[in-house]
Amino acid sequence: MTTEMLWTLATVLVFPGGLFALVLGLALKGVERRAIARLQRRIGPPLVQPFYDLMKLMRKRTLIPDTANAFVFLAVPVAGLASMAVAAGMIPISGFFEPSPLLGNLVVLFYLISIPAVSLMLAGSASGSPYGAIGFSREMAILLAYEGPILLSLVSVALYAGALTGQPVLLNLTEIVRYQQQHGAFLLDPWMWPTFLTYLCFIPANLGIAPFDIPEAESEILEGPLVEYSGPPLGVMKMMSVTKAVVVLGLGIALFFPNGPSGLPGLLVFIVKCLVLVLVVSLLKAAVGRMRIDQAVLFYLKWPELLGFAGLALAIARF
Repeated sequence: MTTEMLWTLATVLVFPGGLFALVLGLALKGVERRAIARLQRRIGPPLVQPFYDLMKLMRKRTLIPDTANAFVFLAVPVAGLASMAVAAGMIPISGFFEPSPLLGNLVVLFYLISIPAVSLMLAGSASGSPYGAIGFSREMAILLAYEGPILLSLVSVALYAGALTGQPVLLNLTEIVRYQQQHGAFLLDPWMWPTFLTYLCFIPANLGIAPFDIPEAESEILEGPLVEYSGPPLGVMKMMSVTKAVVVLGLGIALFFPNGPSGLPGLLVFIVKCLVLVLVVSLLKAAVGRMRIDQAVLFYLKWPELLGFAGLALAIARF
């Protein structure tokens, strides 16, 4: 095995994917839960509570329903977590880490981000539970609704960065980050503001945060696709969820405001940016109630889609 392949494997399993993304994701989950509690005038759980919850789940017994497809039921959590480990290894950290080109570009990342939603759908359908089936249908509907805005965001950034660097399209995320290091963050460019707002709209739906936590609504369908999960498989699902949060937040940082110092301070700046985004999301989650699935789908097919097309038009106008 070549040195480059070993390095790529390490980025997926240890840093910034795998272990690092998992630990950071659990820490961000603890901050989110504590922030929401404070906003609701509660004390809230300790910041390390997500770590305790995960350790508890990994010690529990796994129960598989008689009506479930056992292979799919157990395989989809692993597939979802693996996809997020690879995706996390593709996120550059300005001044500290550049991913291996072997892992792919924005096209690969776009497909990887969709895998956790597909895993949830398969989990719901394989469980044999009617609540899982409802969660499956809701997850599919919201996925189809927000896939358009995220695709428009990625295409707009790729076209815009390509126009600025003299290329038809720039799909290499590392080169997009390098350009912003030299010429300034896209977040400060008014031409990119509609695209940035489109990406912000995508975040809560993809992460299953209120008001778009409809597929797993605890008070309605008892966690939907996860209702029959327990023990280590449920723990792996939770690991997939928190790792996905790091991927989605890290991708937004890399696309729009990656600038930071070199060395270890660059990593610390990246973590602080993730914390700021989590606090913004926590404010949204604490301030609004859950939408109905038809309201959520209509919202994404209307406003974020329009913003995405506006951003795409501005990116094309740069040619």
